[in-house]
Amino acid sequence: MKKLIMPFLLLLVLVISACSNESTTKESQSSAKEEKNETIIYQSENGPIEVPAHPERVVVLSSFAGHVMALDVNLVGVDSWSKMNPRFQEKLKDVEEVSDENIEKIIELNPDLIIGLSNIKNVDKLSQIAPTVTYTYGKLDYLTQFLEIGKLLNKEEEARAWIEDFKKRAQKAGEEIRAKIGEDATVSVIENFDKQLYVFGDNWGRGTEILYQEMKLNMPEKVKEMALEPGYYALSLEVLPEFAGDYIIFSKNPDSDHSFQETDTYKNIPAVKNNRVFEANAKEFYFNDPITLDYQLEFFIQNFLGN
Repeated sequence: MKKLIMPFLLLLVLVISACSNESTTKESQSSAKEEKNETIIYQSENGPIEVPAHPERVVVLSSFAGHVMALDVNLVGVDSWSKMNPRFQEKLKDVEEVSDENIEKIIELNPDLIIGLSNIKNVDKLSQIAPTVTYTYGKLDYLTQFLEIGKLLNKEEEARAWIEDFKKRAQKAGEEIRAKIGEDATVSVIENFDKQLYVFGDNWGRGTEILYQEMKLNMPEKVKEMALEPGYYALSLEVLPEFAGDYIIFSKNPDSDHSFQETDTYKNIPAVKNNRVFEANAKEFYFNDPITLDYQLEFFIQNFLGN
């Protein structure tokens, strides 16, 4: 009798165990499905919008790819400017390049969230594909913008932690730089693009937010007068010396004409003569997302302090 009971009990244990595992698997799958379908209400600048609580397939049509990557959220489509950024290339190698006019291509990517600037086209069509959130460039300061992306992606805590740490690092570096170059020294940020020279205010990428807002370095008076309010100012080579600070950050576009650097006008600028021009690849310097900001901060520390 015992010989008959033992195999039966063993079989019963195996059946119960299998049922238990199956039940656990189903519960786990059900829980994952519920989490995937979970939504939150995000207060966008255009009003409340329902978005996924855990987005998995995000399309960014302008400016914010670095913000999304910094929060470890998966991207399936990005704009051409992000795609050509050398700093982003590794992370974006399998991500499609799209624009606001590639409606069919975006449909194929099956996004669960679309992000862009307020001037993108076809917002109505895009909103039919997935929840679409837009931001007006410059309406928020650069760190608040990241915080908003954090809220949108349901990662506000992570965004706040990064912001707090970044401000500390940038302000500490600013103190050290001012101590070295002098409290009255001026810094200007220039860029060449499509045969045109530009100078920038304190909120137009290219490291301007770090230099002027966090490090409290001085902007030349002429830059303050012409570029501070609009964010940037186009100028000719002839007047460049009037906008040049004691130090120049040159956001140098590798695809543009740099012949102006061979002119006497440029060579006679004191910052040029004193070896105080720090050149950066413009394609790595355009944005003000956390990935780019960390790179810019390191660039300034190395060039001003030699660390």
